[in-house]
Amino acid sequence: MIAADVRLPQLAQATQGNIAVLNHESVLKRCWSVIRQWPGRPATSLQILDEEHKRNQFLGDASALDRLVALNETRCTRYAELPETHLLAARIASMRHHFAQARLDLCNAENLGATPDEVSDIRLSLDQATGENLVTVLQTRQDIARDKASLQNLVPLAALYADIGEIELAERTYLQALASYRELSPFPIAWVCFQLGVLWGESAPQPDLERAAHWYRQALAYLPGYTHAGVHLAEIHLQAGEYSKAEALLLPILNSGDPEVLWRLEQVCRAEGKNQQARQYHALAVEAYEALLTRHTLAFADHAAEFYLSDGANDQEVMRALSLAKLNIANRTTLRAFDLAHLAACAAGDQEYASLLRAQAQAKFGMSKAFCFSSLAD
Repeated sequence: MIAADVRLPQLAQATQGNIAVLNHESVLKRCWSVIRQWPGRPATSLQILDEEHKRNQFLGDASALDRLVALNETRCTRYAELPETHLLAARIASMRHHFAQARLDLCNAENLGATPDEVSDIRLSLDQATGENLVTVLQTRQDIARDKASLQNLVPLAALYADIGEIELAERTYLQALASYRELSPFPIAWVCFQLGVLWGESAPQPDLERAAHWYRQALAYLPGYTHAGVHLAEIHLQAGEYSKAEALLLPILNSGDPEVLWRLEQVCRAEGKNQQARQYHALAVEAYEALLTRHTLAFADHAAEFYLSDGANDQEVMRALSLAKLNIANRTTLRAFDLAHLAACAAGDQEYASLLRAQAQAKFGMSKAFCFSSLAD
């Protein structure tokens, strides 16, 4: 049984989540209207990027990526001489996990006159996302947060602490980020609450599911339509055998477009012995993942690989998972990518590749706490 509450800090007041989403939709609609009339406005394009990122990140709307691709193509065709065009292109490429392309876009922006400050923040995020230059990234993140301890600066530092296994430092930094926040938008607060849920539910060597569930509930209290928070909380209820609670979280977000909702509903039905319905959800999840992989392969390769490795996977699905995991690790050599590829290799019976991954991961991350409690250290 998952406890209804855990004694943790009280959080700040914010605009009601449903109202904030309506405001977001209104702003996004207005921005698209402006950009259709005046496509050369870089500030409006950047605001569209921010709002579409919210749709993708919080509401599970992957079609936001399609719209951003179209926006990027228009700007690159019409305004290729402007550094702002290539800075925007780098951000969009990064969102789609096209990290190599994002680096090229940054070089183009620099060549066209973008300032070091405009480029450095994006490059820092790319290094962190791909697991490159982590010692330098950590020092830079610490320096930035020391100079200005804002939520915007503290959250990526906390995420990096989590990546290297410094769980207590990560928690303290996330909580500091929450304490520093003085605005009324619920989106940033919900994001930090979600990250705290992931920290205790997935990153910690000994997961604390009650603490994780608390933070997922907090995220949903700020944003009731927060798709990923609902899915993660439902997964905890699944593990606890609380199938009706899991289903109650998943059904309202069934139309979000996030394939993981279908995957978790499959698991609920299977656990309840509803095998025919489980097979239907599984087929729908496969269709949804493959549709996303067709359009945004690198953005969903890791999530799809995890799905294809879930309980009951057949040989064809395991091989599909291995293929996707290889694609993912070729794109970013993070410890998480190594762990996923290693899991897929073991499931496929490819011990040679599994041994290679273990050796490569140890050479790169062996000194970190995260490596010591990963499956790669076994």
